[in-house]
Amino acid sequence: MTLGAQGMVIDRDGRVLLIRHGYRPGWHFPGGGVEPGESIRLALGRELQEEAGILLNREPELLGLFTNFVRFPGDHIAVFVVRDWTQPHIPAANHEIVEQGFFGIDALPDGTSAGARRRIDEVMRGATADSTW
Repeated sequence: MTLGAQGMVIDRDGRVLLIRHGYRPGWHFPGGGVEPGESIRLALGRELQEEAGILLNREPELLGLFTNFVRFPGDHIAVFVVRDWTQPHIPAANHEIVEQGFFGIDALPDGTSAGARRRIDEVMRGATADSTW
């Protein structure tokens, strides 16, 4: 089994932070794997800071735990909604994170992952939750 933590970072204008990786196509929430001995919450904070320069001001809300068995049997993703944060700096683009940006929910970039689109619809439009990524 694998476990990842991702953050749906929402700004004051209701836009969502998405990142584009250098090693896989599309746009995704920032996040990554939970390391041995690391809590999901600590993994989220570490990944947000590393990938997007985001620092949490208070505890994020756990949206849910989602399965991503199409990508890897046994894969689970904990998604958090992050509304209270700061971004003291934006990390320079590199081989892992090529690009990042905040996007309105009606102006998501082409290639936004289906899982991210579903989570955005659930949080921002009140769509029925689905446990699959």
